[in-house]
Amino acid sequence: MLLKLSWRNIWRNKRRSLVVLGSVIVGIIAVLFMNGFMNGMLNQMLSNQISTSVSHIQIHKKGFNDNKTVQNYLPNPANVDNILRDNKDIKAFSKRVITFGLISSASNSSGVYINGIVPEEEKQVSIINRQIVEGEYFSGGKGEIVIGSKLAEKLDVTLGDKVVAMSNTPSGTIGSEVFRVVGIFKTFSSEFDKSFIYIPMQTVQEMLNIDDKIYEFAIVTKDYHKVEEVKNSINEELNQNYEVLSYKDLLPFLVYQIDLSKESMWIFNVIIELALIFGIINAMLMAVFERINEIGVLMSIGMKNIKIFTMILLEGLIIGIIGTAVGLGLGYLIMLPLQKVGLNLAIYTESLESFGVGAVIYPTVSIDDVIGILIAIPFISIVGAIYPAYKAIKLDPVYAIRYV
Repeated sequence: MLLKLSWRNIWRNKRRSLVVLGSVIVGIIAVLFMNGFMNGMLNQMLSNQISTSVSHIQIHKKGFNDNKTVQNYLPNPANVDNILRDNKDIKAFSKRVITFGLISSASNSSGVYINGIVPEEEKQVSIINRQIVEGEYFSGGKGEIVIGSKLAEKLDVTLGDKVVAMSNTPSGTIGSEVFRVVGIFKTFSSEFDKSFIYIPMQTVQEMLNIDDKIYEFAIVTKDYHKVEEVKNSINEELNQNYEVLSYKDLLPFLVYQIDLSKESMWIFNVIIELALIFGIINAMLMAVFERINEIGVLMSIGMKNIKIFTMILLEGLIIGIIGTAVGLGLGYLIMLPLQKVGLNLAIYTESLESFGVGAVIYPTVSIDDVIGILIAIPFISIVGAIYPAYKAIKLDPVYAIRYV
């Protein structure tokens, strides 16, 4: 009976009820959009870092990540190779020679990260081959180099132009080599495009005079949720001369930024929810004042205060449930195409690329966001109805019946 009375009471003043429902629906859509936008942007920042250079897991000689000198090459890389091939949770891995160096053209020079790679292996762990905007990845010719678009602009070079790369060798001399630009890539990060160059690993080994030594294994797991588990299993098979680092170890600031941003989104959610609470309080108070006579009659015929209190709470709950259902439905319909085509923010391209995001943001709504809304909004609706319900049961029946 109380549920039936609550339902009828809601629709006595359709305009007011629809306004309250509208505010709940708009609030839910706003929360979904902001959470989705932030999730999408932060996930893209992390995904772009992982897919361009970091990968899921890296293996180095112990201390290499803190001191990337050419003397810190991996001991016994063949043993590491065998361990990785036997691990069923690893999708692919690539060997790398990594060092700092200088690249020069006829016009300019710049400090860079030199990446000596096995082109076919690198295809499996990074997306550089898919980011080529001019020329080709590697054809197998001698003296090939692939550089970023920003670096090409700085050096004032185009496809086919010659550049010189040089770096320190383990013996302390300078190793150098002349290369011809065969490919120019453009990623989501302008800083990356300005700083990284790719050369076939054998060529870098010859340039640095390090024989067949390597400095890094970059690993991609089959399930990124198991990264820490795979990292620990590799650690158990290697001795203390190695360091096995996941992307969380390699990108601590970015991981912290993602966690901090997710926490800060609660502030936005709380602001929206507080606005909804006050809106519901206002609407329910108006509904109570309009029905003072009716409430007085219900009290005079013996309806207990707890039932009147519950009836008004049910009115708030019904509004919350309907608003939540409609808001999530409309929010999903709005977010669905955005998740596929993305939100083009081309006017902010330079700013976004400096953060490593890219001009197109793909909002992502997580199941946690949906569950949070499903729980929070009906609860808030009940909380917003508590004060009006309290005011109702405090009415004097005689006064209420005579109220005009």
